[in-house]
Amino acid sequence: MVFLDLLENIRSKTTSILESQNYTPINFSVESAKPGFGDITCNVSFLLSKQLKKSPQEISIELSKLYEFNDLPQIKNVKPHPSGYLNFEIDYTKFNNIVMSSSIKENYGSLDLGNNEKIVVEHTSVNPNKALHVGHIRNVILGDVISKILKKCNFDVKVLNYVDDSGLQIADIIVGFKYSGFSQDPPNNEKFDHYCGDTVYVKTTEKYETDKQLEEKRHEILKQIEDSSSDISKMAQMITRRVLDEQLKTVWNLGVFYDCLNFESQIIHSKLWEKIFEKLKSDNQIKYEDSGDNAGCWVIPAEGEDDKILVRSNGVATYIAKDIPYAAWKLRLVDDPFSYKVFTTQKNSQTLYETTLDVVDNDIDKQDFFGNKVITVIDNRQIRLQKIVSGLMAKFKEDGAYTHLGYESVTLSADTVKSLGLTTDGDSTQMSGRKGLYVNADTVLETLTKRVYNESKSRNEDLSDSEIDQIAKTVAVGTIRYEMIKPDLDKIITFDLKTSLRLEGDTCSYIQYSYARAARILEKTQTKPNFDSGSELLSSNFEKNLIKKIAMFDVQVNDSVKNLSPKVIARYSYDLSVAFSSFYEHVKVLASETPELLNARLCLVISFQKTLKSALGLLGIDAPERM
Repeated sequence: MVFLDLLENIRSKTTSILESQNYTPINFSVESAKPGFGDITCNVSFLLSKQLKKSPQEISIELSKLYEFNDLPQIKNVKPHPSGYLNFEIDYTKFNNIVMSSSIKENYGSLDLGNNEKIVVEHTSVNPNKALHVGHIRNVILGDVISKILKKCNFDVKVLNYVDDSGLQIADIIVGFKYSGFSQDPPNNEKFDHYCGDTVYVKTTEKYETDKQLEEKRHEILKQIEDSSSDISKMAQMITRRVLDEQLKTVWNLGVFYDCLNFESQIIHSKLWEKIFEKLKSDNQIKYEDSGDNAGCWVIPAEGEDDKILVRSNGVATYIAKDIPYAAWKLRLVDDPFSYKVFTTQKNSQTLYETTLDVVDNDIDKQDFFGNKVITVIDNRQIRLQKIVSGLMAKFKEDGAYTHLGYESVTLSADTVKSLGLTTDGDSTQMSGRKGLYVNADTVLETLTKRVYNESKSRNEDLSDSEIDQIAKTVAVGTIRYEMIKPDLDKIITFDLKTSLRLEGDTCSYIQYSYARAARILEKTQTKPNFDSGSELLSSNFEKNLIKKIAMFDVQVNDSVKNLSPKVIARYSYDLSVAFSSFYEHVKVLASETPELLNARLCLVISFQKTLKSALGLLGIDAPERM
């Protein structure tokens, strides 16, 4: 750690000073300062004002005289600001070397917040009856980035994907193939998931409005799917896995991978629900209603809201009854009923397992995919249901063991809806798989890759087609990932097919280009940088600002993991790139006045490169040498 350690040392010194003065303990902040407030600032004087009956300015003057930095040479001094803040100034002649030598280490920015604690991250969970669209991609990328940040902080992370292979959407596909005349072989070599979603699912659901017998067939098929021995159930499994294979190709192209696939049908057949239902009853977490609107039902009591029905009076469990046993399984609150077998080897050579109720090889059977904590990535339309599940899990385990990471949906702009040949009344429209109102993730990735390819080819005549193709894929994937990460989770993303393909402004391509610029500097020099000397020569504001940004990587990682906020790393990557661009424009590295200064500046360029690459790595984005 670099900047985080510095903040903690100042916090410790300040606490010791307060204790020496016999002041009542207070919870103050020490953080990076805004321009005009030194390098680091502390608000302790404001919080002491009421206790000491003095102005913050008066207190800051008194406290500033009590600091000594003999054991903290990176700090030059502390000054009382007229506003009342305590402002600490960094001694960059000493700080530079600490930052730059740390930044080139393999684990720079890593924190041991998790102490190797097991944690489950579940994301994606797209019904296996269609291709992934751009709305699903927000879920996929959020879950993937959260997983990477947790690993950076020494959590033992298992990534799961829940496959709903027994719901109505699967029944709709089966109806389409069996009763609506659709072939199981897509025309013109169309991807199977595109074909199922764009054609079979949409056209079949349209027919329900005019063909009531067909809708009856749907419910019959749904019942047969739940009977694992039926031919329909076997057909559903086959169709599900064909769609799932294609969905996986999509997420692999985006650099996303899993540890295990968990199939809903197996959760149903495993009798997990019966076990957790008895546990809920014996622990008095649910109650049976003898009278009223919910007479004959088992309900989950809810303070300030209507009770949530868990089991209806006819004995049929509601949808939440599927989520509760699954959540309990992830937290290992019940015995694991599953064995595990290999589903496939993923694009990154990582083994992907799947749950099974069959008896398999003992070595594979020893796999476990549970955690002491669980993070479930689901959009905010399910916030009430997830709140109920979280509340129930807290009764069995500590509060916070089960976390719902919610986010707002992705809508389509009016122009994008019109480009799909559809009409809309407003500025944006919610996507709908049933109506065929969405943009496939594959389509977006392919379109963006082509545009980047053409742009890169015009700039790099010396590169081969294969090299340009790799650049195009790297920039395209990075662009999609960055666009899904940079907004706040509570902000709706309005996806526009045209503007999402722009390569200027606060975009991933700007960040990647700053990395490529640094690479070009290093290509043009014969000097081999030596990190053992010369860092004290970096004294301009542009150099110091860049060094400080590099130093703050651990602060951003800490903030991101504690708040489960991937946006923090996206914003840091952008700010770091802006700092480098300012350095690049004002500091002529290769035209440095002395060899010593050239060496120091080259070291700073390398330090920037390695830090940005690490930050982008947490976002699942590659850093290209050329653009």
